[in-house]
Amino acid sequence: MRLTRKRLCSALLAAYLLFSLYAAYSVFLKPRRPAASRAAPRGKRGREHASLGTEEWNPWEVDEKNVLQWKFENSLQLLKNLKVQKEQTQLRVQIWGKAAIGLYLWQHIFEGVLEPSDVSAQRREGSITAGKSFFSFITGPAVVPGHFSLEDDNVVLVLNGREEGKISYAAKWLHYAQTLVQTHKLQHVAVVLLGSEQCRNEWIFPYLKRYGGFVDLLYVIYDSPLVNEEDIFQWPLGVATYRHFPVVEPSWSMLHTPRLYQCNFLGTVYKNSTRETLVEVLKQSGLDKLCWISAREEWWPQETNESLRNYHDALLQSDLTLCPLGVNTECYRIYEACSFGSVPVVEDVMTPGNCRNSTVSHSAPLQLLKTMGAPFIFIKNWKELPAVLEKEQDMTLQQKIQRRKKLMEWYRQFKVQMRQKFISTLENSFLSKDDGG
Repeated sequence: MRLTRKRLCSALLAAYLLFSLYAAYSVFLKPRRPAASRAAPRGKRGREHASLGTEEWNPWEVDEKNVLQWKFENSLQLLKNLKVQKEQTQLRVQIWGKAAIGLYLWQHIFEGVLEPSDVSAQRREGSITAGKSFFSFITGPAVVPGHFSLEDDNVVLVLNGREEGKISYAAKWLHYAQTLVQTHKLQHVAVVLLGSEQCRNEWIFPYLKRYGGFVDLLYVIYDSPLVNEEDIFQWPLGVATYRHFPVVEPSWSMLHTPRLYQCNFLGTVYKNSTRETLVEVLKQSGLDKLCWISAREEWWPQETNESLRNYHDALLQSDLTLCPLGVNTECYRIYEACSFGSVPVVEDVMTPGNCRNSTVSHSAPLQLLKTMGAPFIFIKNWKELPAVLEKEQDMTLQQKIQRRKKLMEWYRQFKVQMRQKFISTLENSFLSKDDGG
């Protein structure tokens, strides 16, 4: 028995010595991995663990492998999607937003995003894929001819040609684009133009291809007699983005909550204008007590934070928004009222100038909006307003809710259709010419 115990002790002692020798060898003599491997940057540790295999034990190894596998598969799918998207994208267009109406095109019609979000940034950019086309958008004071990258050989130039000073600036951009076309850096050019409120846009004729120029397509605001639905199209004025009017998202309360006022008018009342008639009619009938009326004698190019907030509140709290004539029948107020579900009451009268008159087209003025079935209230004289407001008093809340829904759905569809028309006309023009059509 003693001998057996002695042998057992000897065996244990021998095992202890062998373990000690192995430990000493592991600590002092066994080759180590290079220090760079141990000090790998944090961003590379995932790949390091994946390459170690079973060399190190890791209690989270199974989870890590699952995460890495998911990341790999997700990246692979993303690459496949990008490849498919690239294959499906037949047209690439860069939009140069050199007028405030470009923001209506990009943010309201295309529902695109701009980075940075700061509206005072010197340069803002965005991109979006729509249909067969990829669009990028660039805007801001820092975007000047020759000082930004030309990413595509198709360009849409958004310009302001409303008055002489603006036309001179617009012409510089057109000359820059013309040079790029002549040096084969651009293939196709389209222009979105905030035209003259009297539709005097003859200055742009020499730039249009139909008159020997280089501009393939023109989208022009207001009821211009130039519109032919072939290479010249009417474009909506939209909201006053230069006053930072926002993209308004409809809400349940916007649709269903009773509104405090029957109508609103916040704006400038010019001498000897129909706006004076509007204010007088409201006061004489005592209906001004039912409406939010805030008239001023001078036009403000910019709103204060307080005046802008009041204007938005007036739109939100009124069932109707009164839209009297300005220099042109079409005004920002029409589209801004639609954004808040307040029905525009529009003075349906042609303004002086070269815009299409009723002898040429029975749908003018506001031909684009009428053609698209705008659910507005059209009147020829503000003396008709008391009868309109009397009908309002007889309407139930449910009837007003249904009318709001109809208006806001129409406006949503209007923007969708304008986007589709814009894209299809570009694709039909630019792609057919690329194919030799």
